Amino acid sequence: MMKRLQLFVAAFAILASSSLLASASDPSPLQDFCVAINDTKNGVFVNGKFCKDPKLANAEDFFYSGLNIPRNTSNPVGSTVTPVNVAQIPGLNTLGISLVRIDYAPYGGLNPPHTHPRATEILVVLEGTLCVGFVTSNTDNRLITKVLNPGDVFVFPVGLIHFQFNIGNTKAVAFAGLSSQNPGVITIANAVFGSNPPINPDVLTKAFQLDKNIVTYLQSKFWWDNN
Repeated sequence: MMKRLQLFVAAFAILASSSLLASASDPSPLQDFCVAINDTKNGVFVNGKFCKDPKLANAEDFFYSGLNIPRNTSNPVGSTVTPVNVAQIPGLNTLGISLVRIDYAPYGGLNPPHTHPRATEILVVLEGTLCVGFVTSNTDNRLITKVLNPGDVFVFPVGLIHFQFNIGNTKAVAFAGLSSQNPGVITIANAVFGSNPPINPDVLTKAFQLDKNIVTYLQSKFWWDNN
């Protein structure tokens, strides 16, 4: 009797732990698709968006045109990111994938250090030469970096700070896939020094071990959003 009770307790513990693991990530969709709509009266709320009646879905809900068009990189960071996520293709809702095109100005075009809180990124270079990299989490903070040429592919793990820098004398172009229909982006400098309202300068002075006047100057600058 005691042995059977012990087996029951062990089986219950395994089932309980499995349940916890299963609930630790988003569930798979239970329908073919969930086209996002802004109508809050006649839709079903799924994963941050309301869903269109599947019978009313059409090809345009799954379509985007224009990623072949070069973007203007005449801005302070010398790059422009063109996203194709659920905001551009409503049919991406709940499908867990999106895409971006990134244009870089000749030598010095930078996609500044940033992070995607909800997605891993896989990037392929079409034109130019990029120095790319990401930094591992505390306490190592190890920089993993590589120079990429056309046809090269590099992966940036979810949540880690990463960047791309054009080290060539010509423009560069890359495409990247992300493992979320809404990956989010946090550009480090913009978030830290350009937050609204501003972070207390004393906090940043101590965190970065800088003179307070330098922190105040950095907070007064306009931080360009290349997305």
